[in-house]
Amino acid sequence: MNTKPPQYLNRREFIAASTATAATFASGLVTSSAYSQTPAETHAGNLHLGTFRFDVTPPMGHSLCGGWIKPVVGIDDPLEAIGYVLLGSGKPIVVCVVDWTGLLNSAHLQWRRALAEAAGTTIDRVTVHCVHQHNAPFACLDSEEIVLAQGDLPHIIEREFFLRCLDAGRGAVRQALQQTTPVTHVAHGEAKVEKVAGNRRIIGDNGKVISQRGSSSRNPEHHALPEGVIDPMLKTVAFYHQDRKLAACHYYACHPLSYYGDGRVSADFCGLARKQRQQQEPDCTHLYFNGCGGNIGAGKYNDGSKEMRVALTERMLAGIVASEEALDRQSIESIRWETQDILPPVNPSFDEEALMRQIRDSKQSVVNRNRPSYTVAWIRRMKASLPITLSCMHVNDISLLHLPSESFVEYQLRAQAAAPDRFVACAAYSDGGPWYIPTAAAYPQGGYAVSVAHCAASIDPMLTGAIKNMLSRV
Repeated sequence: MNTKPPQYLNRREFIAASTATAATFASGLVTSSAYSQTPAETHAGNLHLGTFRFDVTPPMGHSLCGGWIKPVVGIDDPLEAIGYVLLGSGKPIVVCVVDWTGLLNSAHLQWRRALAEAAGTTIDRVTVHCVHQHNAPFACLDSEEIVLAQGDLPHIIEREFFLRCLDAGRGAVRQALQQTTPVTHVAHGEAKVEKVAGNRRIIGDNGKVISQRGSSSRNPEHHALPEGVIDPMLKTVAFYHQDRKLAACHYYACHPLSYYGDGRVSADFCGLARKQRQQQEPDCTHLYFNGCGGNIGAGKYNDGSKEMRVALTERMLAGIVASEEALDRQSIESIRWETQDILPPVNPSFDEEALMRQIRDSKQSVVNRNRPSYTVAWIRRMKASLPITLSCMHVNDISLLHLPSESFVEYQLRAQAAAPDRFVACAAYSDGGPWYIPTAAAYPQGGYAVSVAHCAASIDPMLTGAIKNMLSRV
């Protein structure tokens, strides 16, 4: 078990752990690495896939969503980490998605490192994402150190539980390596999801955000307004051994929240839909990835009632099934893995000393003390110049794009537009350090997401440029 205290690696250690080469650019694009396979390496007969899953349900009394909502009082349904290891395309590739609110900064790095060690690969070939349920852990080891030092605040993430999850992950990956199956085909499909997603940001005539629709709303005006800018399509990419479906990855951009804050752990409606699909197809491993849903929620259609969790689950399941019905298998001819590191600038509206005074102020509410610790962690990370790693896996004419944090849906739409001849599926909510990632145009509009975004508006051209770089190299 790794008992080293949570801390940032220095820049040399980080780059050595994450990529083989590094070069700093004025644009903020830090590193670029690509692995292009030879024809022998991409031949279907050499590819093998192993799937894994392990429990990540927090114990009774554990903090949920960073400690500012009710802690665990019961388990409605357990939380899982699910993934696959792909062998035969150079160093092993590991893809994992976790039923947690988020994995940030060194916590995210430790997950990637643990899975990389178990798979016998390098950390730059591991991507880990969160679904972003809120009755779930919101893991930042760096924030945990800050709040523990105060002596009177609830945990962000309990270290012993965190390490148990890493150990479970190592064991699950090692077991997956012993039970791999040849991969011969890949398929993609998509279908529209009805009455789930709507844009959360309501813009007034003055060009400013005048209301947030959120994940649930009882305001009739919120329900009457149009969906706004969303991506209505649920995308599926599946891997096969001949005609046997081994793993199906589902991608949809929307906050996955029906209701939360009651202390009852749940994978919520997106996770529940995934679980139902898993029951329907027990021989195929189903994974659900939240796309660029930072400004997308179910508030147009969801009033926050328990009945609506059931309805939203059914709608998501219908979208998954319809997307899989559109799957069209093709022999795997090529695989390429791309990475791009970025160093986004800190939002200038934040001041570390002012935030630390707020955190130390015992008269403040828990949320007003715990939540700023995430911002301080990000400021300190950027002072140490520790980048965010983006990645993309290209399989034939399919591109699986892995993006950080709560990226706005526009980044997903731009990615699809940048490669119109390819099937582009976006998984966001990897390294959650930046929190929300609005577009540059959203910053002057204001609103909640902008007020808590850890990066300056210049992250937009930086992230957009990195996305286009990875897609253009195919």
